[in-house]
Amino acid sequence: MLNNYQNTKSGIILLEDFSTHSKQYTVNKFKELKNGINILNTRVGWNRYYLILISILVVSAFSHLWNVAGFPDIFFDEGVYMRRAMHVLNGQSPQEGSFYDHPLFGQTFLAGVLGSIGYPQSLSPSADVNSISMLYVVPRIIMGLLAVADTFLIYKIAGKRYGQSVALVSAALFAVMPMSWIFRRILLDSILLPFLLLSILTALHSRDSKHPVGLVLLSGICLGLAVFTKIPAFTMIPLVGGMIFFGNTKRYKLLALLLLPVILIPLLWPLQSIEAGQFNYWMRDVFYFQTHRIGGADLNYITKSFMQMDPALFWLAAAGIGFAAIRRDYFVLGWFTPFVIFLYAINYNQYFYWIPVIPVMCIAAAVLIVKLFEKIPREKIAHVGAIVFVLGICIFGMVGLVKLITTDMTSAEYAATAFVVNQPNDNDTSILASPTYTWIFSDVFHKKNVPLDYSQILTDPVNTTKVILVADPHFIVDFKRGPQISDMYNSTQLVTTFDDDLSRYDTDHYPFQSLYSTTEGKHIEIRVKN
Repeated sequence: MLNNYQNTKSGIILLEDFSTHSKQYTVNKFKELKNGINILNTRVGWNRYYLILISILVVSAFSHLWNVAGFPDIFFDEGVYMRRAMHVLNGQSPQEGSFYDHPLFGQTFLAGVLGSIGYPQSLSPSADVNSISMLYVVPRIIMGLLAVADTFLIYKIAGKRYGQSVALVSAALFAVMPMSWIFRRILLDSILLPFLLLSILTALHSRDSKHPVGLVLLSGICLGLAVFTKIPAFTMIPLVGGMIFFGNTKRYKLLALLLLPVILIPLLWPLQSIEAGQFNYWMRDVFYFQTHRIGGADLNYITKSFMQMDPALFWLAAAGIGFAAIRRDYFVLGWFTPFVIFLYAINYNQYFYWIPVIPVMCIAAAVLIVKLFEKIPREKIAHVGAIVFVLGICIFGMVGLVKLITTDMTSAEYAATAFVVNQPNDNDTSILASPTYTWIFSDVFHKKNVPLDYSQILTDPVNTTKVILVADPHFIVDFKRGPQISDMYNSTQLVTTFDDDLSRYDTDHYPFQSLYSTTEGKHIEIRVKN
């Protein structure tokens, strides 16, 4: 009996142990399953984010690369920077002549990229319209690719600072809003932007790095190159310097490391002028000409232009920057405020001067949108509402942008260029035109007696009997610069005209108000003096 009782008790204990182990085993398996589901959800979430990011980059590529041959028009300044790039490609100095308006990195960078693909010889240029259009298509594709890179860098900056949701919204706004068409132009502002964004991104990452020296140095080099492209980039020094100073323990040493390349790289510009014996010209142009320029617009005017071109982004950004001021978000304010103060101070502006702060405007707008929808108590409704709102804004912007980028604003300029290229040109014939055309005449088709710019007749009279004059809208506007320009126009006879018909578009209403800034091919006269 005793043995039977002991055996029964042992069996019960064994059963209890087995039950306990079974429960523990089940709990462990359940935890493993739960962890596996969480990991899977995380991976699916990240995959979803990456899929959205790739979609945004594809849309950005379309926005910035579609129909670059036709929209926008070829702007006067684009011709200037292409002419300077060709100057470098021809083995000459990055500094063209004795006029010091901008530093040297923009044309050097552009020449380096173009030279790497054998431009322009690789295009086998000829005097037909399609071939001539390719001379501008290639550098504009480079600008478009830089804009796609900007989209990705904005995503990374916003993600590092504010999280994935703000990052995606920021990148989406930058990719699709109508104001992004200005990044298609061949401008120094577009060239400096990726270097500026890289500087900001590396400065952000340096704050979390155990070895920040390399990142700080890279940030300084990128910011130095941005300033060496166009001087107003110096307004970003407080932003980048502040992130380095307040985000690291060895703040003074790292700040000095940042400022070293920021100062030394742009110093190559005045050093070049000293080496060329032109330092007095550098002093005159940098400290007098740039502060006494006429013909530009004030800050109020370019603000109104922005509002007309892209009202949705303008008001979202304005609200976002106001929200940043309330929250004391020094990242947004440190990026935006010094630059706008600088624009106000110089009192000579153009609509594309907004380029360096458009990324932070997109980020500010994205922060506002995400934070507002986070205030909704029901998470699911907040999530769906945010998606619907952002999609609505992006669709609205994209529709307006597509209407713009599918227009043709350049055909008259290409046709006028082809017409002049096909004209005989002897030693007794000069060709007067804006930089939009002159670099093609002289550097690609090797025409003789082609001044860099028609405005040279203000100081140097034409020394040939015959003249071919390309009188585009920019030439007509410059009548006020001196009687020599109007006298030249009046001394020539009209041969033919080339026109782009803007009457097809309602330029008084959104989105075609942007076309007011694309009129250099509106009416072009070819005139001759025999």
